[in-house]
Amino acid sequence: MTPPYDPSPVTTPLGTETSDFSVRALAGLPEVAPGDDLARLIAAAGPGLADGDILLVTSKIVSKAEGRVLAAGDREAAIDAETVRVVARRGPLRIVENRQGLIMAAAGVDASNTPAGTVLLLPLDPDASARAIRAGLRETLGVDVGVLVTDTFGRPWRNGLTDVAIGSAGVRVLDDLRGGSDSHGNPLSATVVAVADELAAAGDLVKGKTAGRPVAVVRGLARLVGGDDDARALVRDPADDMFRLGTSEAVREAVTQRRTVREFTDEPVDPAAVRRAVAAAVTAPAPHHTTPWRFVLLESAASRTGLLDAMRDAWIEDLRRDGKPAESIAKRVRRGEVLRKAPYLVVPCLVTEGSHHYGDERRDTAEREMFVVATGAGVQNLLVALAGERLGSAWVSSTMFCRDVVREVLGLPPEWDPMGAVAVGHPAGPPKPRPERSASAFIEVR
Repeated sequence: MTPPYDPSPVTTPLGTETSDFSVRALAGLPEVAPGDDLARLIAAAGPGLADGDILLVTSKIVSKAEGRVLAAGDREAAIDAETVRVVARRGPLRIVENRQGLIMAAAGVDASNTPAGTVLLLPLDPDASARAIRAGLRETLGVDVGVLVTDTFGRPWRNGLTDVAIGSAGVRVLDDLRGGSDSHGNPLSATVVAVADELAAAGDLVKGKTAGRPVAVVRGLARLVGGDDDARALVRDPADDMFRLGTSEAVREAVTQRRTVREFTDEPVDPAAVRRAVAAAVTAPAPHHTTPWRFVLLESAASRTGLLDAMRDAWIEDLRRDGKPAESIAKRVRRGEVLRKAPYLVVPCLVTEGSHHYGDERRDTAEREMFVVATGAGVQNLLVALAGERLGSAWVSSTMFCRDVVREVLGLPPEWDPMGAVAVGHPAGPPKPRPERSASAFIEVR
């Protein structure tokens, strides 16, 4: 007669809260087909389930029972259909965010343990699936158990696969130890234990990948049963996700998400962040192995106000010489106030040291234009790097129209040419949506 549990438990001490727990694979489950009642199948295979047990149920059998079996000659098309956002791509491998909000390889679409020509999709709502199994076991066996639906994941920076929880019912999925202290009395300020994932991984030790035992039972951790947590609590909030993109995707997004920001909060700008951005700026391409960039950092309010006041006076004088009326002058000056709203200013300058002199206007003009283009590349690097530091920026051309004034106020060498000013600060709000631009409108192929 087949026992309800495998005979060899995995036992692990849990400190002072409980002595040990056991993890056992449930034997005797049949092949699952669409429409099967998983709770009744599990109850038949494990009539000895007790209050406080935790069931670890492999997502594959949940998918099969829920009819998430798809005839798909093209697995890639199935992955496309389940993908919400591509996180990283390398060759045919894709790490994506799927419809369930999980970030995983191939959107969780699996071609193993299913007939040829079909693929398994993850349950539509793994938390709801776990709740249904828990309720069914309560009805069938009269027991109060916790249920985790598990799936196999890879992990950043770590080789190998492990099981994690993707659905939960009646299990506390996170153990928040913040505010407590360790055995030496040190305060715990960042310790939140992913208990559900630890349980899932323990279950994988006894279920195995090829043994045909898709359910494991944990006994001895009743303290974790009764919680109302969904497994979605294990998915990090996007705002706190420091590794939301793959390498190439992050580079592309950094460029396309760099936006002009004209409204800033009062939060101070970290000077070290700006210096890191300058370090990225000076990696831009430049002619003749030169370094044509200089960046003047205006970190004091006095330096910013002194420069902007002098620039405003010079601008007003220019407008008066143009014959502009006072009302028009005031309106134009107001439009230039974006630099005053910023808590930090950078004045990029062009230095043509190392340029070649040919003695004719055409080639000398082209030579200077090469250096101007290199300076623009450096400023673009700066803006993208600032965005990577979560700082907003606006590149304003105004210093180019009064270079002598800028050099005098800031005490710059005469050979430094100010190339605008960059307002830097923490954005006061998200940027407005920007319509996509088709690259084809800007391409000519010969």
